[in-house]
Amino acid sequence: MNLPLHFGLLGTLEAAGIALLVGLLVYFLFHHLARALRWPHGHALGWASGIAVVISAGIDMWKLFYMGIVRMESPFYARLYLSTIHDPNELGSRVVLEIIGALSGVALGWLLFSSRSAAEQGGAD
Repeated sequence: MNLPLHFGLLGTLEAAGIALLVGLLVYFLFHHLARALRWPHGHALGWASGIAVVISAGIDMWKLFYMGIVRMESPFYARLYLSTIHDPNELGSRVVLEIIGALSGVALGWLLFSSRSAAEQGGAD
C-alpha cells in the first residue's frame, strides 16, 4: 500500500484495519453482483476473499516472496531493494495481518449482508 503508515506494530495494525475495510467493500460489491447473477453465497465469498487479499496484501506479499527467492549478491543490491519497502522489519507480520484483516472483512460483510438478505427473503413470503 502506498499510504503513510507508522512503523512497527502500529503500522502493521493500521494496514490490517485498511485490509478489513477493503474486504468489507469487496464483499459488498460481490454480494450485489452475486444477487444480480443469482450466484450462491459461496461464489461471492470465494471471489471476494481472493480479490480482497490480492488488493490489500498483494504488493507486500510480492516483496516478501521476491526477497526470499532472489539472491541478494551484494550488500548494495540488498540495501537498494530494502529501501523500496516501507518497514522491512515488520514485512512478514504485516503480510499475515493484512491477509487476516482482508478475510475478516469479507466474513464481517457476509454476516452483515447475508442476514439482511435472509430477512428480506423471509419478509417477502
